[in-house]
Amino acid sequence: MKVSRFTFNMFGVNTYILWDDISRDAIIVDPGMIDDKECKIIDDFIKNNKLRLKHLVNTHMHIDHSFGIGYMMQNYDLKLECNIADQFLAERLMQQAKMFGLPMLINELQINVELNEGDCVTVGGEKLLILHVPGHSPGSIVIYAPDSSFIISGDVLFNSSIGRSDLPGGNYRQLVGAIKEKLMILPDDTVVYPGHGMETTIGNEKRNNPYI
Repeated sequence: MKVSRFTFNMFGVNTYILWDDISRDAIIVDPGMIDDKECKIIDDFIKNNKLRLKHLVNTHMHIDHSFGIGYMMQNYDLKLECNIADQFLAERLMQQAKMFGLPMLINELQINVELNEGDCVTVGGEKLLILHVPGHSPGSIVIYAPDSSFIISGDVLFNSSIGRSDLPGGNYRQLVGAIKEKLMILPDDTVVYPGHGMETTIGNEKRNNPYI
C-alpha cells in the first residue's frame, strides 16, 4: 500500500491518498482542500497516477478536515464514510467556521456510510481496519493497515503529542485511555501518519510522548 500526503488549508491539515500500485484502487482520507488550487493538486495526482478512487473516509468531522469533502463527493461520485458519532459536527460546519472566525459558507454534511470499530475498508487486495479512538471527538477513528504497518491517526495521536480534548464532545481521559488501549498495543515499527505534522512510530510515541 502506497501512502501519499498533501498538506492543505490554513490549519495545515494532512490529506492522504492510500493506493494500491497494481489495481490503482485508492482511498482519500480527510480531504482538506480549501480552494481551486488545492483541489487541482489532488485532481492532477489522481489523473497522473491513473487512480480509481473507491472511498472517501474522514477520521473525524472537524471543519479543518472537511473543506474538500463536498468537492470530492461531487466530482468523484463518492460517499462520506465516518463514524456516526460525529454527525452532529457534520451538521454544524458553519458554526465551526464561525467559531474560528472564518468568513465562508460551508454546507452541512450527512455521513453516508457508518464506520465502526472492527469494520474494514478494502483497497486493492489489502484490508484497512477501523479503530474507534474517541476523545478528540466522539467519533474519531484511526485507520490501521496491518499488512503495510501504518496507521492514519487523524487528530488522535501526533508526533510527541495528542489531539485537543477541549472542543465539543472532547474528553481528555477518554482520549488518553483509548490511545493506550487501541494504539499502544500495535507493533513498535507501525508508522503513524497524523492529521497535522510529520510522521512518527508507535515505538517512538511509547518512549517519548509525555501524554502517554
